[in-house]
Parts: sequence; C-alpha cells; structure tokens
Amino acid sequence: MNVLLLGRKGVVVEEARRRLGLSGVRLYGGSNIDDVRRVFDEAPIDHVVMGAGIDLPARLEIVREIFLRSDTTTVHLKDVASGPEGFLPFVRSVLAGLRGQALDALGASR
Repeated sequence: MNVLLLGRKGVVVEEARRRLGLSGVRLYGGSNIDDVRRVFDEAPIDHVVMGAGIDLPARLEIVREIFLRSDTTTVHLKDVASGPEGFLPFVRSVLAGLRGQALDALGASR
C-alpha cells in the first residue's frame, strides 16, 4: 500500500512518517501540489492523508489533481480543530481502518 501524507509543516509530516513504521505500507511525504505531482509520477498512490494546515484553496487544488490522475486513490482530510498534534493519531486511525478493510476483503473472497 502506497500512502502520501500531506501537511503544511514538513516536520509534522516527517515525524508521522518516522513514527508510523508500518510493514507493507510505503509512506511518502509532501506539502504542496508540486509534491503531489512528483510523488504520483514516482509511484501509484493508493491513499492520501492531508492535514488541515494547508489552506483551503490549495487543498481543493490538490484533491482535484489527485482525482484527475487516479480513479482509485482515496483522499482523507483531517479536521482543523485537533491541530498539528492531531495529525499522527488521525493518520494512524485512517490507516488502521484501511488495513481492516483490506483484511475484510480478503476474508470475503475466501
């Protein structure tokens, strides 16, 4: 699973990447539309998790770019209220749910 983490502060994104360390998950980081384009050119991205620190017009531009490039990538947007310290718990929750879905799908196919 390839996951792109996006946030206004690169240090928050890098800290999340460092602390997650999940097997079977390749984490990419970025903070703007150019990073999104670069990463999508590099690898097929399954999921994008975006922090709320990126201003709304940029977030919308990023979501549009993702959906123009892929019809399978999911986008998950964090709330503003939890602040930068809420980024890692949000990413963990999203990834736990996605991994649970993958396991459920495997069980359903048996």
